[in-house]
Amino acid sequence: MIQIVNCSVALLVLLLAIFTTVTRKVFAASFGFIAYGLLLTLVWVQLGAPDVALTEAAIGGGLTGVLLVGSASRLRQSEADGGVERPGLPARWIAAVAAAIVAAALALCVLAWTEPAPGLAPQTAASMGATGVGNPITAVLLAFRALDTLLEAIVLLFAIVGVWSLAPDRAWGGRPGRAYRSDPEGLLAYAARVLAPIGIVVGIYIFWVGADHPGGKFQGATILAAMWLLLWRAGLTDAPPINRRWLRLTLVGGPIVFVVIGFLGAATAGAFLAYPDGYAKPLILAIEWALLPSLALTLFLLVVGAPQRLATG
Repeated sequence: MIQIVNCSVALLVLLLAIFTTVTRKVFAASFGFIAYGLLLTLVWVQLGAPDVALTEAAIGGGLTGVLLVGSASRLRQSEADGGVERPGLPARWIAAVAAAIVAAALALCVLAWTEPAPGLAPQTAASMGATGVGNPITAVLLAFRALDTLLEAIVLLFAIVGVWSLAPDRAWGGRPGRAYRSDPEGLLAYAARVLAPIGIVVGIYIFWVGADHPGGKFQGATILAAMWLLLWRAGLTDAPPINRRWLRLTLVGGPIVFVVIGFLGAATAGAFLAYPDGYAKPLILAIEWALLPSLALTLFLLVVGAPQRLATG
């Protein structure tokens, strides 16, 4: 029975990938991508990778899907203008053949793996004791490849700068996104009041257990950002002006702590982002605590968009 379910999910993933690729409707492609991400969450669960499944659900299918839907709503006119343009038959055949070649090459690489499949899992398991954390994903992200994680956090800051650069001059320093009015009797306001406290608790819990169990800062921050977005969309709160000092300090605070701990490792352990003996877990937890508010605020602002209103608007 489980094999039937797995094969059905794999087939649906393949069909959704094809649909999302070939459809010429932006909204259809966006919702196809969201469904694709949710199905991939099930795939990762079946593969025994709950951390990746949580990330896929929160960021791959959730946050990225919201960004795509928001972009699609802004591209309606350009979609209509470009609807008459279609690539020629030779170009489509070349693209199809190229995609088939890439897919075949990937399949051959997977099928040619030896048993057991090559990987760094044994080395990771053997070295985890030095980190003090029980979750191998956390150990990899903040110890064995901490530089990659630092760069990912910095890239998000550059993304925020890019979004803010789209603001008109008159709105610079003001509030991003639209101002929504709350309907006290509305279903959205009711759902926000009920779901937001639960979501905040769930987000903090997923972050809290991330050092030793599936979870962590990215998953927890995404849930917290989603609850903030729900309250904002329901009109129960407003997006803060981007010229607030606390907002900018929060955005850069996590990466700055990360960099400071990195240089501390260079001075005490002989390498950037290395941890002194006996202090790895406290320093990893310090990075996680510093990054959580930075990531939550960054993800919220990425979805809300560029400043559009003055601070009093």
